[in-house]
Amino acid sequence: MKQETVPVLSIAIHAIAFREAVARILAWVADGKRGYALLCTTHTALECLDRPPMAEIARKADLVLPDGMPLVWIARRAGLPAERVYGPDLMLAVCEAGLFRNLRHCLYGATPDTLVRLASNLTERFPGLRIVESIAPPFRELTEPEKQAMADRINDAKPDIVWVGLGTPKQDFWVGEFRKRLNAAALIPVGAAFDFHAGRVRQAPRWMMRAGLEWLFRLAMEPRRLWKRYLIGNPRFCLLWLKQTLRQGSAAGNSRDGARPSSK
Repeated sequence: MKQETVPVLSIAIHAIAFREAVARILAWVADGKRGYALLCTTHTALECLDRPPMAEIARKADLVLPDGMPLVWIARRAGLPAERVYGPDLMLAVCEAGLFRNLRHCLYGATPDTLVRLASNLTERFPGLRIVESIAPPFRELTEPEKQAMADRINDAKPDIVWVGLGTPKQDFWVGEFRKRLNAAALIPVGAAFDFHAGRVRQAPRWMMRAGLEWLFRLAMEPRRLWKRYLIGNPRFCLLWLKQTLRQGSAAGNSRDGARPSSK
């Protein structure tokens, strides 16, 4: 079978094309499958390394997609034809493709005002888009009865896809926990996509995204919230990935040495 994943710290990234990611998610709906995708950045990879339960969620995911250019570059360095699967773009692409399949969408996360703006902007962009439920949960841990009530409410709306905008890692833990409670075909956490498409937060210019500089733009927009993630997390990720690369190179070298016939 052709390789399509690449190891990044403690997880494996699916190094596939953007259109292939959209097609697989739509196939879950068509086939009656119940899956979930994680959109992985360097921050997500570090969270998985630091939190074993998070890494377990990533290992059980049907797709772990590169939502950051460093992960795309790592995959391409390994010879895989990866493309960035940017959460906000994925949301738009699936919504558009789903129009022809009459897909039903649920929005979970953010604030009531953000959800109203998000739903309005999406339906204006894609006339006929079916958003069957929007839920702004409280900004605290839910009790068990509240969790079951949330699951019942979503299931009663019968969505095909549940979009989750709670931020990493909260949204990833939510997806890992609620996958077994929900009947929807696809659960997809897309984080800041809710704020972007609601028009509440500006996106970085495309040239900065392609150059891997989106983090710099977002840091300038929200320095107090994001300084630790980027100014500490980014260098840490680079160092850990370098160590991983050196270990892999050393292991490959030892393997080749062991395969050489003795000169004696």
